[in-house]
Amino acid sequence: MNSADGPNSAEGPLAGLRVLEVAGPLGAYTGKLLGDFGAEVVLVEPPGGAPERGRGPFVAGEPGLERSLEFAYLNTSKRGLTLDLDSAEGQDTFRRLATTYDVVLDGSGAASAMTGRGLGHEQLSALNPRLVYTAVTPFGLDGPYVDYRATDIVLMAMGGLLSLGGYADGPPVRAFGDQACLAAGQFAAVGTMLAVLEAEQSGTGQLVDVSAQECVVMAHENAVQFYDLEKVVKHRNGVDQRQAGVGVYPCADGHVYLLAKGLGVFWDELVGWLEGEGVEGAAGLRNPKWKSDEFAMSAEGKAEFLTIFNRLALRSTKAELYEAAKRIRLPLCPVNTPADLVASPQLAARDYFVDVPHPATGTTLRMPGAPYKLAASPARVHRPAPRLGEHTAEIYAELAAAGGPAGATTDPTTDPTTAGAKR
Repeated sequence: MNSADGPNSAEGPLAGLRVLEVAGPLGAYTGKLLGDFGAEVVLVEPPGGAPERGRGPFVAGEPGLERSLEFAYLNTSKRGLTLDLDSAEGQDTFRRLATTYDVVLDGSGAASAMTGRGLGHEQLSALNPRLVYTAVTPFGLDGPYVDYRATDIVLMAMGGLLSLGGYADGPPVRAFGDQACLAAGQFAAVGTMLAVLEAEQSGTGQLVDVSAQECVVMAHENAVQFYDLEKVVKHRNGVDQRQAGVGVYPCADGHVYLLAKGLGVFWDELVGWLEGEGVEGAAGLRNPKWKSDEFAMSAEGKAEFLTIFNRLALRSTKAELYEAAKRIRLPLCPVNTPADLVASPQLAARDYFVDVPHPATGTTLRMPGAPYKLAASPARVHRPAPRLGEHTAEIYAELAAAGGPAGATTDPTTDPTTAGAKR
């Protein structure tokens, strides 16, 4: 992992694939996935840097252009170029670059702006017919919302998933971590690679139109089918148990999720476990009334079960409950916190977390690794996220060497299209 590595030093199944990424929150994860698997990804930022550089949390809690932890994670394995796409010179440089790349990834969320600059799909494809152009936008490239902007919480709301998060008697609550943006990034990576495979066979690229809203709708699991088949609209219920023996329960150091009643076959195992632990009232759970779903779903039934189960759970840790449940094959699992994940023996055994240097601060950051493993050609972080404009001169030199027209060798320290590269 060396930020001085050349563009051809990356190894991986995507080595040789060249991606020109327009910085933005919707495409950042796409570029990371492709880059960590060996693609040469160049991140194009405006002269003052992408807005995402200003998003916390920051290294050691100190804000700064090169200190965003989110930016450091989402932009590994990329080189960095600063370019003013609102200037004629910057637009011309981008066009010349696009003729030498396989993919243009526009994650800015403003595809109409790129078209207005003369940098849209049709305009660039006329210069490079093999080009795959992936546009990741909030709502897609057509329809009444085509020009609407959106943040992650707007996408969660408009995709319907926000309605299912939170407490039953409270307002919707957004899941942490920009899940809508990450979902869009995942689907964009898949769509991009399918288009790349097609381009390799046909010699012609195509437009990949990714709607972040539609990616969120895909996450509803069976909520749509519930309405379609039973005309039941699913609602959020937070910590409220659907019925006795099903749901999230507190324990000595957090919470566990238990599924004992809904599937029926685990009720006897649960009761036997509680009896074996000497829990007061456990024998009462063998009363025939517990065979009735109506009673199990009633406030009385849920309250009675909670009182009994708490006598064991509140004196036990998540790990203790989990180990005991595994022995009797009872569906119960810990509700892990971020600290639990960092300490997870399962993730450690799979070398999931990776250490990445952060040259701007001289520290090392521990990050999540790739979400899947390729046995013969695994992913790896080839370089840390680029400093602002770090590779501008390098990329200009490559463009000139490739036969770029006059102007491609402009000195980035004086060129107004790359002002700020040395900050």
